[in-house]
Amino acid sequence: MTSKERVHAALQRRPTDRVPIFMWFHPSTTRRLAGLLEIPPDDVAEAMGNDVRQTWVNNNYAMEGIVHEHEGESHVDYWGIKWEKQGEFNQIVHFPLARASSEELLAYQFPIYCRDALLIRMQPVGAQRDAYFIGVDVSPCVFEMYWRLRGMEQTIGDLAEQPDIADAMLGRCADFAVALSQAALDRFDVDWLWTGDDVAGQQTMIMSPALWRALIKPHLKRVVDVGIARGLPVAYHCCGALRPIIPDLIEIGVDVLNPVQYGCPGMDPLELKREFGEDLAFMGGVDTHHLLPHGNADEVRRETARLIEGMTTDGGGYILAASHTVPPETPDQNIFAMYAEAGLSKEEISDRAAAIRRRTR
Repeated sequence: MTSKERVHAALQRRPTDRVPIFMWFHPSTTRRLAGLLEIPPDDVAEAMGNDVRQTWVNNNYAMEGIVHEHEGESHVDYWGIKWEKQGEFNQIVHFPLARASSEELLAYQFPIYCRDALLIRMQPVGAQRDAYFIGVDVSPCVFEMYWRLRGMEQTIGDLAEQPDIADAMLGRCADFAVALSQAALDRFDVDWLWTGDDVAGQQTMIMSPALWRALIKPHLKRVVDVGIARGLPVAYHCCGALRPIIPDLIEIGVDVLNPVQYGCPGMDPLELKREFGEDLAFMGGVDTHHLLPHGNADEVRRETARLIEGMTTDGGGYILAASHTVPPETPDQNIFAMYAEAGLSKEEISDRAAAIRRRTR
């Protein structure tokens, strides 16, 4: 099967030759694997059998797509947010609306004029559509976009103290995501629309489920509706303990949930599969806190096999992925043990890397 066929089949609960894979690696893990396989870091996903190709067209590109070489280097994105390299990742050091009045908030202009510059990032991804399952990532869509502009403390204060202003701004964040989604789907032939907002922490949601339903859900639904109107599956990313709103996500039309952070309350993947698997597919669930970095290869194989078996009891509905990026302290043998249980041996990965070396010489 091609990657495209494999993912489509899994989402439709049809048999596949192996479980589809969409693995995210910490940058240090990527560099280590690149050295081990003797290929450029940009080619690691291909060698490791990722079946999905997608990129960011919303603000997540500013966070993850712009890579600085030196600690402390920074950039200001189209939204006026300043990002600085701290360790391996870019972190926000300036929130442009942190001190804005209500009038200034409502006068803020989203960078719709940069739409073409944002969407052009899809061109190299779209060129791979014959073989791979293609996605367009329009996250962050609502809440997370607002707090990146405003700051978390101010945003939570707005939700509690001036919900009308917060609702207006959340709506404008969604307006931008809707416009990007519509334009992307007009220009590119994709296989799913990827949405997302981190609205949960490691123990509970950042806000009450009732507040999420009142202020976030209606706007998120408008973004999801763009994919539904085009007949596409819609994926939703949210880290943490979001169990209370999973039925709401199904209600508004979300088809795939990621990353299923094992260890967070209510987020055991096999329990979620039993409860919601008829209506929802899952991507993720391989524990990155304990199993991958601290287990041994036998434990990784056993737990990965148990996860794949349990998550595919209806014939599919699952994409193998970690519950976060695979951390740099993960031993190589654990990574290859996980892949072996997915039907992709170390020898096959090495063969893929050899083909990449021949192609890039």
